[in-house]
Amino acid sequence: MRKLSSSTRTALVAVLALTVTGTLVTVAVATSKDDLTSTDGSRSAAVATDQRSVTHDENKRVPKGSRWTQHYFPSADKSKTELHADVLLPEKLPKGKKLPVILMVSSYFGHAGELKDERQPHTGPSDRFADLFEGADLFRQGYAVVMVDSRGFGGSSGCFDYGGLGELADVSAAIDWSAGQPWSTGAVGMYGKSFDAWTGLLGNNTKKKALKAVVAQEPIWNLYQHSHSNGVTRSNGIIAPSTYNEIANITPLPDDDKRYRKNATYELKHPECAATPVLAGTVDAGDPFWTQRDAVAGAKGTDTPLLFTQGLTENNTKPLGMEEYLANHRGVERGWIGPWDHVRGNERGADGKLAMGREGWLKETMAFFDEHLKGRKPAKPLPNYVIQDNSGKWREEKTWPSTLTTPTLALKGGRYTDIGSGSDPKRDAERAARLGAPSFLVRSEPVARDVRVSGAPSLTMTASGTGNVMVRLYDVAADGTGVAFNEQVARVEGKRLKLDLKSSDWTLKKGHQLAVQFGTVNAPNWIDSPSEQKISVKDAKLSLPLADPSKDRGTQGDPAPFLAQYVKINTAELKKTPATFSLPAVGSGG
Repeated sequence: MRKLSSSTRTALVAVLALTVTGTLVTVAVATSKDDLTSTDGSRSAAVATDQRSVTHDENKRVPKGSRWTQHYFPSADKSKTELHADVLLPEKLPKGKKLPVILMVSSYFGHAGELKDERQPHTGPSDRFADLFEGADLFRQGYAVVMVDSRGFGGSSGCFDYGGLGELADVSAAIDWSAGQPWSTGAVGMYGKSFDAWTGLLGNNTKKKALKAVVAQEPIWNLYQHSHSNGVTRSNGIIAPSTYNEIANITPLPDDDKRYRKNATYELKHPECAATPVLAGTVDAGDPFWTQRDAVAGAKGTDTPLLFTQGLTENNTKPLGMEEYLANHRGVERGWIGPWDHVRGNERGADGKLAMGREGWLKETMAFFDEHLKGRKPAKPLPNYVIQDNSGKWREEKTWPSTLTTPTLALKGGRYTDIGSGSDPKRDAERAARLGAPSFLVRSEPVARDVRVSGAPSLTMTASGTGNVMVRLYDVAADGTGVAFNEQVARVEGKRLKLDLKSSDWTLKKGHQLAVQFGTVNAPNWIDSPSEQKISVKDAKLSLPLADPSKDRGTQGDPAPFLAQYVKINTAELKKTPATFSLPAVGSGG
């Protein structure tokens, strides 16, 4: 290391030898602004503090055009939880200049890695949203970024709380802190995808005046329904808590500051932190663990402007509780809705195609933030909702769902045996032959013209016996093949059931039939224990939200590539049964 000049003799320099993929890398950590070099002659990787900002030239993990600082502040409850924030400001921000803030609160901002130890050569801010920073030219556009670690993650102390009152307090404190900084205009917008989209919804629920907008891509709307379905555990109910627990226990980096490292290892001295993943396994929706985490109820009377995306064919954060949340929310709402998986609005596949099929997500995001954080109206009004249905075509709507009528359809009952399904189709068939058919099907008359299921269907029924039930809705073509486009499961305990299905936007073409299948759980998304008992279903009634696609107002966009994959996976040859109900005609059809 070079000899320090007299002006830098008081600077603290720590030289750390790290072995990364078999290569010896030497990193210098400095608290002065001098241009230090490490013993191997390479430039140092400087570490920010609350007083010392670091640029990309000093640490390659800092986004170009920005300055990085680190800060600590208390959560808003009495838990003594300390929150850590990485702050990114424009590199050449004039002294005294104030900026609106884009805030993210998440489990994914740990310096060592997003989901696991990424073997980073030195510490630095998370690149989780590098696509936003670069794609929207965020710092040149005059925004500050604040990335806050939720309690139990990254440099924040406390136990992983999984959307409880503690997490709500963290979001509340993060909004207040961001609004109160000397470089902040006091206007805060939240941004995220998945977990940090969910914390955006929690931010709306805080009713903080400083929060001016939320952009939420593929959020969790209802945490219980994300984890369980009417007493049956979803795979998410096991995988998600376990995954977050693993993230919370990622070892911090050697050159993280002492305070960060202490907070990051909080769980090691607090065995009570293991309680949350265990309690998340509770299947009773009325348990206090879940009622304290009911973001849908918490949205009542809120009005933060909201821009969101939702994949209706999602394999992860499904459209469950979405319509209830939006009904409780009274503010501006804009959305992109369609048949894609767990992706970002600007995400592209390996073939370069947009995962949602539509151009302009980042441009619309920034127009939304400009309008609500800067008071700058868009040059051209943007549609409230853009929706892609199973035809692959996009349309504009003022509101969503665009339901015209919700008839209640009486469905013929039947019997099935709750035998579940395994990985061996031959063995499943043998069990079905021995114990009884695992499902039965009822179907409608062919529809006289195109009709759209737009919104969340619900079904009530009386089921006798003990076991599980799975209800599936199929779009059946004239050749007898059906595409399953909606489903829900429940625990059967000899009483009347009400099943709220996912939100849909699925068009049945003229001549197609709607089929409803009742049966054992035979999908990998749930973890059930088949009873091998016969279950009888009677007095079933399906409330089906219907809309008329004949007056669609088309807009730009291509089919989401995932749509074809979804249809292929979910297509089956269905047993021929006579039609026992009809769907009403909707609209003029002209």
